[in-house]
Amino acid sequence: MVDKSVRTIADIARLAGVSKSTVSRALSDSPLISHETKQRIQALAREHHFRLNQAARQLTMQKSRTVAFVTHIHFQDKIPQVDPFYMHLLSAVSGTLAVNRYDLLMAHVDYADSDWPERYIDTGKADGFILMASSRKQQLIQTLLKAEAPFVVWGIPLEALPFPSVTGDNLTGGRLAIEHLLQRSRQRIAFLGGPDGEFEVQHRFKGYEMALHAAGKTVDPARLVYAEFSSEGGAEGMAQLLEQAPDVDAVFANSDSMAIGAINVLQTRGYRVPEDVAIVGYDDMPIAQFSTPPLTTIRQSLQRSGQLLAENLIKYLETGEVTKSVVPVELIVRASSGA
Repeated sequence: MVDKSVRTIADIARLAGVSKSTVSRALSDSPLISHETKQRIQALAREHHFRLNQAARQLTMQKSRTVAFVTHIHFQDKIPQVDPFYMHLLSAVSGTLAVNRYDLLMAHVDYADSDWPERYIDTGKADGFILMASSRKQQLIQTLLKAEAPFVVWGIPLEALPFPSVTGDNLTGGRLAIEHLLQRSRQRIAFLGGPDGEFEVQHRFKGYEMALHAAGKTVDPARLVYAEFSSEGGAEGMAQLLEQAPDVDAVFANSDSMAIGAINVLQTRGYRVPEDVAIVGYDDMPIAQFSTPPLTTIRQSLQRSGQLLAENLIKYLETGEVTKSVVPVELIVRASSGA
């Protein structure tokens, strides 16, 4: 006997505790849905004698060929501010998507809203997501996993999870920065990190720690400060470092924006860069070579990173293949470290 209370995709989704798009994919035997979820939904459909008619399937599974770019946007005086690092990546992402005939949608989401992926997937606004947020990234990942929404994430390998990712070689980057400063005879090297809980920051710190230990030095907690990935964060962090460790003679900043903010504070307070304090940044954004002095930094190709983010997500959307990429890094030596 047919259960008349279960007539639509929404009814099955409610019973299964998943989104409508997940039900449609499961009943269409999509490779994007996990085997367990697919079996559970198909069992519910059989139990309630539910069949997805072809018209409904075509409507629900219509591809938008649009990808949503989810980034961390903070507000200053009610005007949205976007990290310049993400804007450079965005250029490479959008170009690669265009070559593959995909469109790009900017998505600013409420972290506390657990239903935001469905509003893009179920309404056909987007086929998948590029997750760039530097704040509360783990929370956003969990929301996407719960919704079984296709995504690629920047900065976290996600080795144990069936979704694509792209990350820089952060451990090597941290090690190269400190080895360079040690070769410049710097003895009291500070770590000006981004947000403490971020994967990239943790691995850059591991590289910092490894290089110090290899040189027979220990990590001094007074020389560790964490702040936001911004020039404002770098300025605030540098001011804190000068209070905690006024004898610091070098700083490894976790982004070029942070490094430029740190240099501004040092120069304002009468320190010479690099004579008194050497600075190394991270990313090699275009502005790095035009700072005063020009910034020594760890380059991770923003063009290649953005290209891989788009390509890995497209491959996953079209074939279900999961690709995890690591972008190599290199030291770019300029005047801020005493070159």
